[in-house]
Amino acid sequence: MDTTKQTPQSVGIVATQYAHLFTDEGSSLALDCEATLAPVQVAYETYGHLNADKSNALLICHALSGNAHAAGRHHEDERKPGWWDNYIGPGKPFDTDRYFIICSNNLGGCDGTTGPSSINPATGRPFGLQFPMITIADMARLQKALIDHLKIPKLLAVAGGSMGGMIALQWALDYPDALQAVIIIASTPRLSAQNIAFNAVARQAIMVDPNFNGGDYYGDDVERPVNGLALARMIAHITYLSEKGLHEKFGRQLQDRKQLSYGFERDFAVESYLHYQGSSFVKKFDANTYLYITKAMDYFDPFPDPETTTKRLQKVTARLLVVSFDTDWRFDTSRSKELVKLLNWHQKNVTFEQFHSIHGHDAFLIDDPLYMESLGSFLKRLHMESRHPHKAALFKP
Repeated sequence: MDTTKQTPQSVGIVATQYAHLFTDEGSSLALDCEATLAPVQVAYETYGHLNADKSNALLICHALSGNAHAAGRHHEDERKPGWWDNYIGPGKPFDTDRYFIICSNNLGGCDGTTGPSSINPATGRPFGLQFPMITIADMARLQKALIDHLKIPKLLAVAGGSMGGMIALQWALDYPDALQAVIIIASTPRLSAQNIAFNAVARQAIMVDPNFNGGDYYGDDVERPVNGLALARMIAHITYLSEKGLHEKFGRQLQDRKQLSYGFERDFAVESYLHYQGSSFVKKFDANTYLYITKAMDYFDPFPDPETTTKRLQKVTARLLVVSFDTDWRFDTSRSKELVKLLNWHQKNVTFEQFHSIHGHDAFLIDDPLYMESLGSFLKRLHMESRHPHKAALFKP
């Protein structure tokens, strides 16, 4: 017998698909700000195969700067695979031999889903800041419309990290009959004042860019606010990493020099790294989308008072897995414990796990054997319960 451990395979070459929703006359996506959108395009990708009774579907919710391209490659020459490729595929935690995985670009995005850079049907020009304000609940609402469009009656699970965890929690609250479980990773039930402050500074960096032009910077001959967006990304990226992780990766190492410049050049490797992050980010992201999505994160607060909390949690039937990392100071473990305490107080079926990592907030994107095993085991139990509901008690931890 060959006992060699097999390396999990990639999902291979994948294609982004597009759903055109709310196209019928009188049909529209209702938003929390009381505005409506119609029609709405959604970019999404799928991995694996939907089984006959449609009971093996999982929805992946991406973070602020993510998109629908969660795994695989669009073509053989693509330099990097999807943003969660190490977690999605045959033999991986989100095992495409078992599950049908769906990932869509969020409402307000800039990678194929309707957002500020999309054409406003009323004007024939990009929305810009005429795009209505959106919330995390609006993002979940559009995802639910996509799942209905795909004719999937109930999801096995909704999973997401960072902002994606907020969306996953929103699903548990708003669509209790449409999912079996929720996985909330490196996330929070509400942003702290410090997090809101970081978002505010990042937005200000964009809006003071001379090329921002009130959000109207679209067109081939128009300069985009790339400097402001790059600075916003640099600010945010620092919060995604831990001090220990930065020290181990860069320390006080100089960049392409043997001595200090005694000027304002990029003396240190960490400076060059941040500039690289900013300059590469502006090539793929829209500044207005950054404004809208960070504001949606600021607004997220599903449990503003005890009465609302009790009312909202009464409907929740999903099993919940909450995961945190000990060096994540952007959404530190106390945020996850706050949510777990609330769920336990209301007698919900919740499991909490914390993992050690030097990678800070970004740890949820990086290979970690224990974390990966935990996600995989949780999903396998759900899958077995869905196939053998009469034996569900045997699979519970």
